[in-house]
Amino acid sequence: MRKIYTGIDIGSDSIKIVVAEIKNDNFYVLASTSKKSNGISRGLVVDSDEAKKALKSAIDDIESQIGVRIDKAIVTVPSKNRKLRIVSSTIKLKGENPTVTGSEIARVLEDVVIGAVRDEDELVTTTPIVFNVDDRENIINPKNMEGKKLGVKAVIGVVPKQYLYPYLNLFSDVGIEVIDIAFGSIGDYALASNKAIDRELGAIINIGEETINISIFNKTILIKNEIIKLGSKNVDKDLLYMYGVDLEQARFLKENFALSMSKEADANDTIELELNSGEILTLNQKDVTRIVEARIVELLKLAKKEINNLTNRKISYIIVTGGITGLTGFSTVLEKALGVEAYVLNANIMGIRNNKFSSAAGIIKYYDKKMDLIEKKYSMFSKEQVNTMMAFSNGNMVPLDEGTSTNDNYVNNN
Repeated sequence: MRKIYTGIDIGSDSIKIVVAEIKNDNFYVLASTSKKSNGISRGLVVDSDEAKKALKSAIDDIESQIGVRIDKAIVTVPSKNRKLRIVSSTIKLKGENPTVTGSEIARVLEDVVIGAVRDEDELVTTTPIVFNVDDRENIINPKNMEGKKLGVKAVIGVVPKQYLYPYLNLFSDVGIEVIDIAFGSIGDYALASNKAIDRELGAIINIGEETINISIFNKTILIKNEIIKLGSKNVDKDLLYMYGVDLEQARFLKENFALSMSKEADANDTIELELNSGEILTLNQKDVTRIVEARIVELLKLAKKEINNLTNRKISYIIVTGGITGLTGFSTVLEKALGVEAYVLNANIMGIRNNKFSSAAGIIKYYDKKMDLIEKKYSMFSKEQVNTMMAFSNGNMVPLDEGTSTNDNYVNNN
């Protein structure tokens, strides 16, 4: 069957949606969109009516690209007051000659959270650290091993229901069934994951519009997290304050005129803006870039300070993502501010050549690996919808292998 998923990430600035197919560990983007977000502030719903309108607009756009209705999705959820805990559990395996299967792994992961989540909280993620089969310990993947007992040590992530439920209600109100939820940083890591960092302790920094999310990962496991209440919007505010432009003009300067590194900017490159007073303001690229660079360096150094607060262990990597990382020269500023172990996430996938999509795309990869661990096949689109997409001039659809039928059975419930 064809594994096609939808990932949705709602931020304070924009709503990102990615529809992708995963085949043979390859990631094929079928459609993506980024639309202005309203009614959301620092990841929380502050105006549900405006937020629903914005979400519906993004969904309408993505549906126009693939030719079918989207009614299921994996979504990122707010990290406010997130709590992470290590839990463990053991179950007895069934049968005369019991063997660990995907369903047994799913069962022990369900068992491990029993009694571990308070009534006022909601479970978001359960990430296995290691398994044990009888007296054999520290097993990463126990599938097909024989034994009488299966145990797991896992990290669970929970958030208060008061923050989560208004957010999930948005999807229900626009007809989207939420199949799974995950923290955005989980998606960022899944997109960045490779054999090298999967063995190390490191950090991921996601610079959003109003917040910076700092997450510490140890060998693929999210172990600590903190949020700084500053973001790329502070760059806009600096430009607004310095030049008397409005917020829209400030954002235009940041995204379309400024660089990240003042040494690379051209003092002879100028732009004219009309102020609300009618005055014509002439700015040069070097001056504007100095302001942008100063704030970016400050944000990065604040994030690095928070990493040091979260762990006193040596960090092997720092990966930075978020839409602002697309500014010319950002990698140079990043290395100057944080050192050579820091680099920009490369979300250079056809269809999403921008790091603002890292969480929406990454949660798809995260979900697919989760399904693989418990040996469950799943698609968010029926075979009829897939046939329609293939006929909808979608050049990114993966051709069928010889002998493969689009009439394979599709599982459409979790």
